Amino acid sequence: EVRLVESGGGSVQAGGSLTLSCTASGFTFAESSVAWYRQAPGDECYLVSRISKHGYKYYEDSAKGRFTISEDNDKNTVFLQMSMLKPEDTAVYYCTADLPFMGRGCRRDLGYWGQGAQVTVSS
Repeated sequence: EVRLVESGGGSVQAGGSLTLSCTASGFTFAESSVAWYRQAPGDECYLVSRISKHGYKYYEDSAKGRFTISEDNDKNTVFLQMSMLKPEDTAVYYCTADLPFMGRGCRRDLGYWGQGAQVTVSS
């Protein structure tokens, strides 16, 4: 059974930082792409950042310069370091694996998904 477990969510004031972690069991991150999606209440789900199995990193425009995706293959863990957080970053963040590149939409019928981590940024 494949499980993705996120941690590191929480509440922070605008301008602050958080680091999300995603650890997999039953699946090897190094052999696949890993991505972070987010969805705020009433909003569309969309891709925030992605790292391919070849190490190519993608960032959605609003994340560029503020978020960093990285992976620790020894720990089978992927991180999303978020800095200069804004209230509009408030959302549930989902770790995913083995998804084709999709900028929009949470296709839970594809790949593997974590349970989500709430990030709340107050002004």
